[in-house]
Amino acid sequence: MSKFIELTVSTTHIGGELVSDVLWNYTDAGVVINDIEDVIALSRDGRAWDYADESIFSADKTVLVKAYFPIETAKEQIGQVERDLANMKSASPLDLGTFETVKREIDGDLWREQWKEHFKPIPIGKIVIVPEWIKYEPKKDETVILLDSNMAFGTGEHETTSMCVEFLSKYVNEKDTVLDVGCGSGILGIAASKLGAKEVIMTDIDECAVTATEHNMILNGVTNGKVMLKNLLDDNTVKGQVIVCNIMAEVLIAFAPYIANNLTDNGVIILSGILVDRLSTVKDAYISAGFSFVEDKIKGEWSALVMRRGDK
Repeated sequence: MSKFIELTVSTTHIGGELVSDVLWNYTDAGVVINDIEDVIALSRDGRAWDYADESIFSADKTVLVKAYFPIETAKEQIGQVERDLANMKSASPLDLGTFETVKREIDGDLWREQWKEHFKPIPIGKIVIVPEWIKYEPKKDETVILLDSNMAFGTGEHETTSMCVEFLSKYVNEKDTVLDVGCGSGILGIAASKLGAKEVIMTDIDECAVTATEHNMILNGVTNGKVMLKNLLDDNTVKGQVIVCNIMAEVLIAFAPYIANNLTDNGVIILSGILVDRLSTVKDAYISAGFSFVEDKIKGEWSALVMRRGDK
């Protein structure tokens, strides 16, 4: 029977996704985020439960991120994880919590099935993100996006991803080429295709992301898209009417002076992955680069922004 080491890292709501990204760098065996804030958010908007115990609203808000490592390689991999977490904590101005770690040995692959239980269909407007192992019958006018169960990138559950999908639903037209920069699982490019885009081009500098996106494109029957291992800003021959970027604020700010080279006249750019207290800074960077403000959206501690090239 296979054995794994389960590593649990204590962090905050803001830190959950950041810690998850670090863990996925060293394992493909599974990462789970246990965040009571997600339960509270779902309870308040009525998407997932008819009733939730009121005690959750005053519960400990510590976020637990769990990852699993084959026992043969766990010591080395976890050592690398702990070094990366220490570097992140020392360099970040954010409240990331204690980063306390706990390890335990797990027998067998039962945890894989338990991991799957954390994932349910996620409705975002008319788009529904569905784990591939779940049989889901779409309602009238719903469009399903299937995602692989073992991919190391976004599932649509996070606020930053859902806001991007909502904006794509509003701004993508059938004649548009849509560029998904930092595509991860490919969820945003696939959503654009399902929403009627003429063509989708997805780029990432991570080989695992390219592999994940290619797999999910096949899973969803996307034939009008391509994925490239590259930094989009290195190639200004690739242009679209819509660009979507779900990347941390600092990277978005760095993109501002250059990304218009990949956008057609009067094209729109959807920016997400922005903590609320960084929203005005990102907006100002794009206004300085010649973009005009269209609208923004806030969910919890995260925000997303739509800017247009030019003044129209």
